[in-house]
Amino acid sequence: MACSAPSSSFLGAAPDHADHVDHAHAHDERSLTILYATESGTAQDVADRIARLCRSLQIAARVHSMDAYHPEELINEHIVIFIVSTTGSGHEPRAMTPLWNMLLRADLPEDLFEDLAFAVFGLGDSAYEKFCWPSKLLSRRLAQLGASELCARGEGDDQHHLGFDGALLPWMKQLSAVLLQIFPLPEGVEPESPDSLSPPRVSLSDAAHGSQVARKDPLVTDREYHLGTVTCNRRITAEQWYQDVRHLEFSFEGDMQYSPGDVAVIHPEALPEDVESFLSCIGLANKADDPVDVTHTLEDQSLPDHLPTTTTLREIFTRYLDINAVPRRSFFVLLKHFAQDELEREKLEEFLSEEGADELYEYCQRPRRTIREVLEEFRSARFPRDYIFDLFPPLRPRQFSIASSVKRHPRSIHLCIAIVHYRTMLKVPRRGVCTSWLARLKPGDQLQIGIQKGFINLPANSTTPVICVGPGTGVAPMRAVIQERIHDGIFENTLYFGCRSASKDHHYGKEWEEYASEGKLMYRAAFSRDGPEGAVRTYVQHLIREDAPRIWELVGKRGAWVYISGSSNKMPTAVRAAIQYALVMEGGKTEERAKEYVVKMEKEGKLIEECWS
Repeated sequence: MACSAPSSSFLGAAPDHADHVDHAHAHDERSLTILYATESGTAQDVADRIARLCRSLQIAARVHSMDAYHPEELINEHIVIFIVSTTGSGHEPRAMTPLWNMLLRADLPEDLFEDLAFAVFGLGDSAYEKFCWPSKLLSRRLAQLGASELCARGEGDDQHHLGFDGALLPWMKQLSAVLLQIFPLPEGVEPESPDSLSPPRVSLSDAAHGSQVARKDPLVTDREYHLGTVTCNRRITAEQWYQDVRHLEFSFEGDMQYSPGDVAVIHPEALPEDVESFLSCIGLANKADDPVDVTHTLEDQSLPDHLPTTTTLREIFTRYLDINAVPRRSFFVLLKHFAQDELEREKLEEFLSEEGADELYEYCQRPRRTIREVLEEFRSARFPRDYIFDLFPPLRPRQFSIASSVKRHPRSIHLCIAIVHYRTMLKVPRRGVCTSWLARLKPGDQLQIGIQKGFINLPANSTTPVICVGPGTGVAPMRAVIQERIHDGIFENTLYFGCRSASKDHHYGKEWEEYASEGKLMYRAAFSRDGPEGAVRTYVQHLIREDAPRIWELVGKRGAWVYISGSSNKMPTAVRAAIQYALVMEGGKTEERAKEYVVKMEKEGKLIEECWS
């Protein structure tokens, strides 16, 4: 992405940027704000890197996750850098939703942000149609409200051979040039080299003699979390089936409030045996349980949420840092500073070169090699313990769609979760950190669970039909929708479910069939592997095409709302195409008109996706 100087509307008429410099100095001296919205942690990592760049230019950066930032504060900002990831098939991360909803208000004046200069870097995957869609929409909306773009939008692409660094590195160079126009360094002062070793973001010191660390859940004091007790942890796929899918139920003492489509937020813990093995690998097993004080020394670098000021290394690697993550390129950039062996250091430098990008991909991303495994191979790397929060990414909470209606199951939350377990191309077994931890829970075990607003809303008019499309574990939020409507006496419900086998992974099949027999649900299921050998496989989109007359009746004539949940790979696009097919074949619309109709449904909130990649 190209990067340009600030637009004339921000600079005034002076071509040498003098007015721009005066404007910047009239406000906070050498400072700006970085706002990020992330699901997987990548945007947070980018925000930290841009903050380090600002520090090297002697610019103070205030870094916030968008969900921890008050949207109304934006009017008081003068320079903001936005880092925005893409979720599902083109949605903004949930952390961005409050800010985005504020920006979409129709009553905002066109000159609201006339004193704001901004830059946006988006993260996405060009294999999807709506590549970096949230960042595009954000740039456009800020410009509509009078803000000036400091630097042309950057778009990091997972498909690039360097990953998102392919666009980020040149974008940061050009952003740096623009920032130096606004905030020139004093004469004789040079920016810090990007290859220099930055100081650590924390200082770890031995706690006072006799300090005790009680192993207390840090979420206890967070009002957004509630103490749940496991009442059910049942496998709902056949025992011999390749995939282990669990139905979990949690009970709560107090009344719970959530809506269909909302998600449960769970902070996992690494398995004890993994942590012990890792601590031994890095030579810290003997000191793993000694209390340490954590001091945040670089305020422009983020730390894991709920991190206590006194803890132990074992607790840090169990609750707060992810030892099982596949390392990003930034990990290798830092690791090369700590490699003692010359050959290992040369190898790391080779990985980080333009020519070595493919080799790094083959070594790391393709076989899903973890940080722990990398450190086992680069054994000469000896890093000071103060750098652990710079080397290891945070162990992020996981989000799961709630699979129950609070009206049907008060003081309870149900989840439908696929336990992640597979072998890499190197035949190394892999387990999902959170799902493996959840799979071990027994009735009576307790954990803190947060609730986050999802993307789904129900029609205000109870006579409006709904069509739910939820193959696999995508059926979870559909179960919440259907239970809620049936509880309210609304029976105009259709569910399209898909799986491989009616006898192996037919999630909640008996429940759907019972509702259907009672006239409360029209149920259609596609079992893709149950047909004869060599037969064409049937998926949910094929059933929707078969039902074209009914789809036209519901969607075209009666204004049905459509919900799509599941993998964001090919399914959502295929379902949209199937609905458009019904509008063409039964409604007499042209292909173009049918597509416009579906787009209009989405804009009006009548077609909602709750998908994940």
